[in-house]
Amino acid sequence: MTVEEETARPAEEGARGRFERIYQTLRMRICLLDYAPGSRLREEDLAEEFRVSRTPVRRVLVKLEAEGLLRSVHGVGTIVTDIEVDALAQVYELRVELAELVGKLSPTPVDAALIARFREIRARCDEMVHEGDPRTFSRINMEFFHLFNALTTNAPLREISERLYYQTARIWLKTASRLKNFEELIHTEFTTFQREVTDITEAVEHGDLAAAAHVRRAHIAMSFSRIRKASKAGGGADER
Repeated sequence: MTVEEETARPAEEGARGRFERIYQTLRMRICLLDYAPGSRLREEDLAEEFRVSRTPVRRVLVKLEAEGLLRSVHGVGTIVTDIEVDALAQVYELRVELAELVGKLSPTPVDAALIARFREIRARCDEMVHEGDPRTFSRINMEFFHLFNALTTNAPLREISERLYYQTARIWLKTASRLKNFEELIHTEFTTFQREVTDITEAVEHGDLAAAAHVRRAHIAMSFSRIRKASKAGGGADER
C-alpha cells in the first residue's frame, strides 16, 4: 500500500472512518517496522500527513499506547515501544488457548465466499515462498490472522485475540535480519506458514472449524518454541 493509498480520505468517511483509517495505518507501520522501536511520533506531523486535526490523531495514539505499541515519555513525546521475547511468554500462552476457542465459540457459517477468501490467501502464500520477501510475508501473515479470526462471530474473543496478536506481530521482522542464516530462516518460516495456511484452508473447505483451530493452536505454540530457541542462540522468530 502506498502512502497515497494509506492517507487518501474519502469525503464521506466520517469521524469514525477517519479514526479507523489512521489507526490501522499507524498500527501497520509499527508492525512492519516503518516506525522502528524508539521512533518518536509527532501529532502535528501525523495530522498534516492525514489532513485532519490533531484530535483524531491524539485519540489514535492513546489507543495504540493502551495496546502497548506506543508509550508517552515526559519531555520527549510519544515513542514506539520495543519488544522482547521474554515479555511475550504469557501473551503467547493466552493466544494458544484463544486460538482453539475460535473453533468453538459462535462459529461463522462456512459458505463459498469464505472458502474463496482462504483459497485466495493460500495462493498468495505459494507466490510468497517463491518471492522470499519478508515484508510480503508479514503483510500476508496479518491478513491471514484477520481471516482466521473471522471464523468466530464472538466479538469479545475477536477483540482480545486481535489485541494480543499485534503485541507480538513485530518480533519476526525485528530479529530475522540479525541472523547469520537469514536466507535459511526465511525459507523455513515461509514454508511453515504455507503449510499452516494450506491445512487450515482444507479444514475450512470441509466445514471443520474445530480442526482449523487445532492447527492454528499448534502452529502458534510451535512458533513461540522457535522464538525462545532462537533467542537463546541470539536469533530470530516467527510472528504468528
